[in-house]
Amino acid sequence: MQTIVFIGSNKSGTSREALTISNEMGYFTVLLTNRKSFIRQMKEFPEVHRIIYVEDLLDKDHILSIIKDLEQEKCQIKAVISFIDPFVAFAGRISQELDLVYLSNDALAIMEEKNLVRKHFKKNPVSPKYTVYHYDESIDEIMKEFDDSFPLVLKSPVSNGSKDVLPVKSTEELKEGLKYLKKRTPNKTVLIEEYLMGPQYLIEVMVVNGEISIIAVIEQDILNGTRFIITGYSYPALLSFDESKTLQSAVFHIIQQLELVNGTCHLEMRNVKGQWKLIEINPRMSGGAMNRIIEEGTGINLVKETIKLFLGLEPVLEKTVMKYVYAKFLTIQSKGKLIKVTGKNRALKHDGVTEVFVKPRKGAILREPQSLGDRYAYVIAVADSAIKAKEIASKAADEIKFYLDPL
Repeated sequence: MQTIVFIGSNKSGTSREALTISNEMGYFTVLLTNRKSFIRQMKEFPEVHRIIYVEDLLDKDHILSIIKDLEQEKCQIKAVISFIDPFVAFAGRISQELDLVYLSNDALAIMEEKNLVRKHFKKNPVSPKYTVYHYDESIDEIMKEFDDSFPLVLKSPVSNGSKDVLPVKSTEELKEGLKYLKKRTPNKTVLIEEYLMGPQYLIEVMVVNGEISIIAVIEQDILNGTRFIITGYSYPALLSFDESKTLQSAVFHIIQQLELVNGTCHLEMRNVKGQWKLIEINPRMSGGAMNRIIEEGTGINLVKETIKLFLGLEPVLEKTVMKYVYAKFLTIQSKGKLIKVTGKNRALKHDGVTEVFVKPRKGAILREPQSLGDRYAYVIAVADSAIKAKEIASKAADEIKFYLDPL
């Protein structure tokens, strides 16, 4: 049996789609997971032929032992893949050790650690002003580097999905933020960066044998508040010719400086007074509804083409359609136990709506947004203009109501 082994997955989004697409491509699909709930919920993963619980998904010897057992069961391992942090570079190294496919694992590993990213691009103009704070250092000394300039942004070096990323507006908030992150994460350092003002964009990239392809540039709408929660994605981003040209130049420079020859990544960048600045870069395509957004707008199923890359096959990245797409994500403003959700069917009836997804089940505990994981539904709409697509998605999203038992 030709087999693909996936290291880690979320319950929904890009990583889950990868399991479904692997099955549709005719592969025996194996999921290694550190989430015990997935073992209990095996029937909810009909696209997966086998789910194996692994407490430590970075235990190389254990993973190789499982793969050896699969091979003894007549599984022909064709790829080892991960679509979620922090397992992307690790899966690439396993693939290389099994002589499956060559990926740029050193570049992927740099992208998994924010401190390494900033160090790598320190002399690149795309990098914001930053410092790495060690918990035994004096905050006063750190502040001298920023000339007491607020606001600033605090980041855990291994955060993803906007988890453990805090804007701070004063010395007191800085101290409280550092205290919070020290409790939240096992890291001994925190990344402190200048706060960059300007519109933010997500750029999906695939590199095959050194050839860089920008698959999509998507403008992001960010929820006002204490965290960087993205509530809207608009494809394609409406950039001027000069903006597109300078963005492409910046992205190509970043990829080349990373020496990424084979692999995928997505970047988040801000246009700060005409200069592109790198907010972050991750060694995988973006999660959530990104694959659906790109497929609706371009005709490219980027998850499928990424799997093909891991299989050593030639990805097909030709755009076959051109549509304006808007994805509207929903959050809530108070904590509570979910009683019910209404309006999904009404939202689907709006002309132009192609998908409505509601994530939580009855009885789930919901909260105000602290990370991208706290977005509880989305609506995707397509139209013949960016304004119309956003209008349709927003009106349809208004149909969805969450009823909570307050906590």
